[in-house]
Amino acid sequence: MKSPDELAERLARQWHNTELRTERLLSGSQKWPISLPIGRPKPSLLERDLDAVLRHISKWRDIRVGKVVWESSSFRAAAEPIQYPAHWELRDAGEWVAACGDRDVRGEWTRLEALIEKTQPIFHRTLVRRPALWRSRSDTEVAQAAQLAFELEPGCAGGRPLRTISLAGIDTKFFERNKPLITALLDARHDGEAGRLGLHCFLDAASAGENWLLVVDLDGGLLPFRRQRVSSTELGGMRPPGRRLIIVENESSLDQLPSAPETVAVLGAGFDLTWTTAPWLREKTVAYWGDIDSWGLQFLATARQAVPHLTPLLMGAEVFDAHKDCAVREPVHASSKAPRGLTASERALYERLLQEERGRLEQEFLPASLVQESVLKWSV
Repeated sequence: MKSPDELAERLARQWHNTELRTERLLSGSQKWPISLPIGRPKPSLLERDLDAVLRHISKWRDIRVGKVVWESSSFRAAAEPIQYPAHWELRDAGEWVAACGDRDVRGEWTRLEALIEKTQPIFHRTLVRRPALWRSRSDTEVAQAAQLAFELEPGCAGGRPLRTISLAGIDTKFFERNKPLITALLDARHDGEAGRLGLHCFLDAASAGENWLLVVDLDGGLLPFRRQRVSSTELGGMRPPGRRLIIVENESSLDQLPSAPETVAVLGAGFDLTWTTAPWLREKTVAYWGDIDSWGLQFLATARQAVPHLTPLLMGAEVFDAHKDCAVREPVHASSKAPRGLTASERALYERLLQEERGRLEQEFLPASLVQESVLKWSV
């Protein structure tokens, strides 16, 4: 037999289960009512401690939340059939919250009701799933962030700092205070692209601070450490040793790179390619390797405008066709037109990818053997 307190604790634990909370709060009437079994008294308990069973029944008779379903059964220890509480039915989310009897759950539910009323439906799943995004913020600020995320579009900053964007009545510090929330809300609209690229890159905004790039010694004897973090500003002001440099869009591709003589790799640059204008790159043999999608080709074009002699690696149509079965949908394109800085064949590929149902081939899905062969062929 389960007491009201025991089932209230279970219901509170269920509230903190992200998947269950999301399913129950956003499924409308499909998941309601819910029924929790209370349990039938054991005959041995009736014989041993009838008062305990009566106290249990009394507690359930006092419940005023939801509906207690009663059943009747005969027991050898009782002269007449006994009515006992068999199930506890809760008809909606409000009854679930009330049944928890938990102040924190009640507080989150009250906040969520207000936020869902003030924000667009496309953001409700994010707000329900990730309360940490809004717990420390006022309802007004969350509503402003939602309105801002609803108005922002990819590349809308046009190279300007984020603080210069004046939408949804925000102040100049709004992005700084609410970057994780805004990014998560943009992800809801654009299938995770803002989080994947980073907010500044997604909006094409001037970086507000230092980006830290991963510098890797593929030679093994050029740097004091095989891999180290260097800010983009510092990298532009230094001249790494070695004759060759390979720029890699994503850090996650590190394990695919081979050892290569006289070669240093810079990983995780994304849109932060301002350092490529440094004069020392003119003296290096430079390669660029990125995803085959509109963003990867956008980054390639930017890098080539700074380093005209660079060599693209594994970013042609033949590579895309050979591994097309690994391609995925690109939910948001960098631009509807091919950027300046691409060759004729790259422009044709860019325009083709805009039309492809699955127009993104990520670096990580290429075989390591193919990557190693390409890098080593370039490095000789």
